[in-house]
Amino acid sequence: MDSLDHRLVGLLRSNARSTVATLAHQLGVSRGTVKNRITRLEDSGVITGYTVRLKPDTQPNEIKAWTSIAVEGNQMRKVIAALLGEPGVAAVHDTNGRWDLLAEIRSSNLTELGQVLERLRLIKGIGATETSIHLTTYKAS
Repeated sequence: MDSLDHRLVGLLRSNARSTVATLAHQLGVSRGTVKNRITRLEDSGVITGYTVRLKPDTQPNEIKAWTSIAVEGNQMRKVIAALLGEPGVAAVHDTNGRWDLLAEIRSSNLTELGQVLERLRLIKGIGATETSIHLTTYKAS
């Protein structure tokens, strides 16, 4: 995937119902380019389907995890773009300290979570990861 593919996937993740014409306008390319890239991403298995996003509290059985990521060298932009193109990554946060990035992961089961983590570890520029599964949220009143 090149940077245009990553930008396209990012737009689709924000609104998978966007028309090809809207996507083409937002990306500054032709409708044919967008249609061809979507078809290629679907055929190659990068895009595996389209879904509906629900409010967080409407999916009580969803598995949420956070993966801390160490980025090698000056690969930050490429790693962020790759992470944003990963369907299991809900958000990516730039951090300081021991880890460079924090990726919010969402999956429907542990098998899917394992598959997402396996794909993340294959991203060029990621040196190390550490994942924690979300158990409970406590809020101050």
